[in-house]
Amino acid sequence: MLLVALFMKSMYIYSNMDSIIMKKNKVMAGYHMLMILSEADGKFGKSEGKIIIDYLKKAFPFKLDLDREMEELSALPKEDYFLHFNNAMNDFYEDSTPKERNSFLKCAVKVVKADKKITPEENKYLKELFFAWESEYEE
Repeated sequence: MLLVALFMKSMYIYSNMDSIIMKKNKVMAGYHMLMILSEADGKFGKSEGKIIIDYLKKAFPFKLDLDREMEELSALPKEDYFLHFNNAMNDFYEDSTPKERNSFLKCAVKVVKADKKITPEENKYLKELFFAWESEYEE
């Protein structure tokens, strides 16, 4: 049985009592994607963090409580990053305009380039974004 409950623009879908899938709004979906991109190479750099903070300030000018988001991301096993990234990518797409997606793609590239090298793992995530949103990317 599928029970759907709405809570502040986020949808919680209970497929069973152990598993919850949450639809994120575009700001939180973007935050999750950027955090996964910053962790894809196995190290989170200060320069990556600054770019993510700038993204959050521009996307949502009010104070955010990221405790729940950080808890969710830190509990996520590395082998689940790609699936979580794809879910966030789809959530972002559903709530955004082509201009917002283009801006986000540029931000994602900045995060990956922040440590001056792009690893194969980071490249995998960027390719996924560009492949999914390619028809809308403007340089």
